[in-house]
Amino acid sequence: MTNRQQWTLVAGVVMTAVFGVALAIKLRPQLNLLEVGSTAPDFQAVELSSGRPATIENYRGKVVLLNIWATWCPPCKIEMPSMERLHQKLAGTDFQLVAVSVDEEDSSVVNKFVKEYGLTFPVLHNQDGSIRQIYQTTGVPESFVIDRDGVIVKKVIGAADWDAPVNENLIRRLLDAR
Repeated sequence: MTNRQQWTLVAGVVMTAVFGVALAIKLRPQLNLLEVGSTAPDFQAVELSSGRPATIENYRGKVVLLNIWATWCPPCKIEMPSMERLHQKLAGTDFQLVAVSVDEEDSSVVNKFVKEYGLTFPVLHNQDGSIRQIYQTTGVPESFVIDRDGVIVKKVIGAADWDAPVNENLIRRLLDAR
């Protein structure tokens, strides 16, 4: 093998290694997928009723239905009444329904929606939409049922009938687990 061939081979190996490392760095976030069994990651939002900051830590120890939605989303509008009914059915328990709006507009748009739909559960506003990256959502609505230990036990992409027996029974089983 000539000197030139050796250098060409070394350059090829080095370029392949550099390309491989760059590809691994780029794909690494996609390899850590958030799924059932994962710990629910923290996020930053503002509670509309109080204007105070809120995070997932505010709800640790409770069974949580975390819903990521937007006022402009037709499926979100469809599922909100069932979420309100579920909230009412499980009032007085350790269940907490938390709806996080990702609307880019100011909170007045979200407050108007909350009043129009008569929502009484906590509604948070994550105006910068960072929760969508944190929870790796593909759109809105997306929902996560989280147990008392902060572990995701169910993920739903799209609208759901949240007060249907299958969903209510799951949440009641999680509530009874302790």
